[in-house]
Amino acid sequence: MKIVEPKQSKNAKEITKKRYLMSDSQDRPVETVGEMLWRVAQHMAKPEVLWEGNGMVQKTAEKFYERMVKKKFVCSGKAMFEAGNLGTSGQLAACFVLPIEDSIDSIFKTLGEAAVVHKNNGGTGFNFSAIRPHGDRVKNVMGAASGPVDFIRAFSAALSKILQGAKRQGANIAILNIDHPDIEEFIEMKDEDGNLKNFNVSVGVTDEFMKAVKKKSQWRLVHPRTKEVVKKIRADILFDKICEHAHLSGDPGMMFLDAMERDNPTPTLGKIEATNPCGEIAMLPYENCNLTSISLAEHLKKNDKGEYEIDWKDLEKSVRVGVRFLDNMVEVNNYPLPQNEKMVKDGNRRIGLGVMGFAHLLYKLEIGYNSEKAVVLSEKLASFIRKEADKESERLAVIRGNFSNYDVSIYKDSKTPRRNCATTMIAPTGTISMFADCSSGIEPVFSLVTLRRTFFEDNKENRPTRELTITDPVFEEYLKTWVKDKKRRQEILEQVASEGGIRNVKELPLKIRRVFCTTHQIEPEYHVRIQAAWQKHFDNSVSKTVNFNHKAKVSDVKNAYFLAWKLKCKGITIYRDGSKEDQVLRGSEKGSEFEFPVKFRNLKSEVCVDCGGGLEIKEGCFTCSQCGWSKCSI
Repeated sequence: MKIVEPKQSKNAKEITKKRYLMSDSQDRPVETVGEMLWRVAQHMAKPEVLWEGNGMVQKTAEKFYERMVKKKFVCSGKAMFEAGNLGTSGQLAACFVLPIEDSIDSIFKTLGEAAVVHKNNGGTGFNFSAIRPHGDRVKNVMGAASGPVDFIRAFSAALSKILQGAKRQGANIAILNIDHPDIEEFIEMKDEDGNLKNFNVSVGVTDEFMKAVKKKSQWRLVHPRTKEVVKKIRADILFDKICEHAHLSGDPGMMFLDAMERDNPTPTLGKIEATNPCGEIAMLPYENCNLTSISLAEHLKKNDKGEYEIDWKDLEKSVRVGVRFLDNMVEVNNYPLPQNEKMVKDGNRRIGLGVMGFAHLLYKLEIGYNSEKAVVLSEKLASFIRKEADKESERLAVIRGNFSNYDVSIYKDSKTPRRNCATTMIAPTGTISMFADCSSGIEPVFSLVTLRRTFFEDNKENRPTRELTITDPVFEEYLKTWVKDKKRRQEILEQVASEGGIRNVKELPLKIRRVFCTTHQIEPEYHVRIQAAWQKHFDNSVSKTVNFNHKAKVSDVKNAYFLAWKLKCKGITIYRDGSKEDQVLRGSEKGSEFEFPVKFRNLKSEVCVDCGGGLEIKEGCFTCSQCGWSKCSI
C-alpha cells in the first residue's frame, strides 16, 4: 500500500500533529499524517474477516484510506487518535447517555460510570427529571431532598476534576423536563457567568407545553415520584422565563422531546429523553454513538462552463463507504461499560454519519447561506445522504445480519433488513473540520478574516504578544481571482478584518459580496430553517447554534424557539453575541444589519489555555482555530 500525504494548510498540519499523531516519550511524532490515516483505515477494516474473509480486510482498508486521504470524510478526532494506537484505551466513541434514577445509590452509581467515560475522553448526557424536587421528603424526613440542581452541581464539581489529555474537562449536558417542580431553579442555574462551565443545559419540552404557551393556559408541575400536581403556572410565563435567561446567558437551550421520541427506533426499550453533550445524538440510557463526517466541499466538480456543481456519484460513494466504516467501528470499539456494549454492539448499532464544509460548498456554488436556494439545497442533500446511508445499512444487514434489537424495533413489520437502528446526524466538527480545512458542520463561516492572537516562545507567561491574520481559504481563492494585485489584496484583507465583512470591497461584484456572508450577517430565521431542512431527513439529531447579534431582543429568541418547534427540529441552542464574559469574537456596535464586524476584547480568559490562540464560539463550544483545543460551555 502506497502512503499518500493529504494536502493540508499549515494550521491543519499543526492541529493534526498536536491532536492525532502518535508520538514518542519526547512528544515527537512517530508517524506522518498519511501513515496515521492508514493506521486508522487498517484498524477499521479488521472486522471484515468476520463476514467476508481475510481478502476483504486489505481491500476495505484501501477504500477507507482513499476516502480519508482525499478528505472526502473524516472520522471523529477521538477515533482518529485511538484507532490502532496501542497506547490508548481503544474507546472510539465520544458521546454517551447515562440514566439518572431517584435514589442516592443510582445517582452516584451513574456519577461513577460517567467518571469512567470521562477518563477515557468521552462526554455524557443526563436527564435529571426522575429526581424528586428540592426540599421533598426522604424516608419520612421533610425537607431532606437535594433536588436535581444540587445533584447537577455535584456532577459538575466531580467531573471537572477529570482532565482529558491532562488539559481539558469533558463535556456534559443536563436536561430537565418542563413539568418538573424545580424547573424554574433549573432555568436560572447558569445565570452567573462561569457557573457550571462543563455542563450545557436544556429544558425538555413537549408539544403539549408549546401548545399551552400559544394558548396562555395553565401548566402543571408534577412530582416525578408521586405524580401529584404540586404547582400550576401559566405556560407562556414559564416559556418567557426560558427565553429571557437564554437571551441573558445562552442557556438554557430546548430539547423537543416529542420530536426526539417520534424518531425512536426502539420505543419498546424505553423513551428517549437525553442527548450527548452537543445535542446531535438522542439516545436511550447506555447508548453511545460513533461519528464520521463527510466534507461536502470536497464533493464538487466543474462543469463545461467552469462552474462548480455537486458530484452526486462521488458523494454516494462516500456515504456508502462511510456507513461501512462506522458499522465496523461499532465492532472494534472498546466499550467503557458492559452496558454500553450490550446497548450498542449487541443492541441497536446506532451510527452517526454527518457532514461538514456546508458553508464552503455554498461559497463555491455561489449560493448565499441566508437564501431559499440554500434551504432547498440543504433538504436535497439531506434526503440524498439519508437515502444512500439507509441503502448501505440494508445491504450490510443482508451480509452481516440485522441489529440485535431489530425484532423489537419500528422496522420489524416492514421486513426491510437493517444493520443499524439509525444512520445520520450532524455533529460539531470543530477540530476535524480544521484537519480537513473546511467550514464546520452546517454552520456558516464565522469570519472571513480573523485577527488571531499568538505568542512568542520567550514570553514567560505564555501569553499572546502579537496578532496573525487568518483568512478563510475559499474567500482567499476568490479574492485572488478578482484582485490580481498582491498589495491590494493585503489591503482588502486588513479592511475586511477591520470592518467585519466585504460590503465595502468595491472590487468584488455585489453577488459575491452577498454570497460570502458570515455568521452575524445571517438572520436567525435562516439559521433555524437550515437546521430544520437537514433535520427533516436525518434520523438522529443536528448540532447547530442559532446566532444573534448583541442588540437582539428577548422576543427574537422566542420567535426562534417557536420556529424550531414548528419546523420539527429536535432541539435548539441560541447564542446572543456578547452575552458571556469570556467570549473572544464579538460583533462591533458599528455594524449594520448587513455587517457585524468581529474584534477581540483584551481579556486573558479569551485565549486558548493550550496555545494562546483565539477562541471561537460555534456549535455550543469554544474552539481554538489555531491548535484545536475545545471546551463545550454554552
